Amino acid sequence: MLVRVGAAGVNFADVMQTRGTYDRGPEPPYVAGFEAAGEVVAVGDEVTAVEVGARVIGTGYGAFAEYMVMAADSVAPVPAGWGDEQALGLVLNWATALAVLRPLGQLQPGQTVLVHAAAGGVGQAAIRLAKHYGATVIGTASAEKHDVVRRLGADHVVDYRSEDVKNAIRRLTRGKGVDLVVESVGGETFRQSVEVAKRVTGKVVVIGAAGGEASITNWELNFRHQVHVIGMHIGVLAQEAPEIFADLMAELDRLIELGVYPPGEPTVYDLAEGPKVLAALEARETTGKLALKP
Repeated sequence: MLVRVGAAGVNFADVMQTRGTYDRGPEPPYVAGFEAAGEVVAVGDEVTAVEVGARVIGTGYGAFAEYMVMAADSVAPVPAGWGDEQALGLVLNWATALAVLRPLGQLQPGQTVLVHAAAGGVGQAAIRLAKHYGATVIGTASAEKHDVVRRLGADHVVDYRSEDVKNAIRRLTRGKGVDLVVESVGGETFRQSVEVAKRVTGKVVVIGAAGGEASITNWELNFRHQVHVIGMHIGVLAQEAPEIFADLMAELDRLIELGVYPPGEPTVYDLAEGPKVLAALEARETTGKLALKP
């Protein structure tokens, strides 16, 4: 389908693509961006589920433009009464966070969740959802973002720049570790996540690699870190497990009705400011969802 872009989401994956570190990312020159909301202006002959004139949020290639093409099975309707920019993040942020916590993380009331990059788009969604499902939440963020993370409902916030994250988590959990880690950072943070997860039952769900590659061996999983390490990419989940994705979208509809998932409040920039926004995101100077308007 052809979509007239009303607002495009800016994500760290966009930064990775510009650096050539996103797996199977586009070769330059290319039109950047892959998340957008807007109006459907044309559909292919075999598209029956979405009509011209519908407002949708979804993914594809070339979102930083006036028009982009999306696959019909990659979109969701913009919630009634929401603007295009308010719907950004429904799939990439909220569905990702929900998948980590529920079908993959099997979160239960009373458990403890560690959310890295807690002030970011997925991080903020994960905090709200984890609190709704009855968890204790520990977030990591730089000091200037702590107030934002606390307002979202986090029980504890750790400054990853000035504190020893492993020692802080052990102190907060009285040495037991956390039940679930929302791991979006990678690099040394991934190692920390594995080390602070609760032995035997703890889960580390990997949804990003912003800080670079990291590895763990089968020997370590056997003898040192007896935890569950789970990889997740929302696009792959939608393609390979459509029934799970459908359940996620149905649950998000319910959460919107309950007010747990409110309309988004992204920081919106003109499309021409895209390079500046990407640079600020890479430097970790931003908070929450970012958007560009063509």
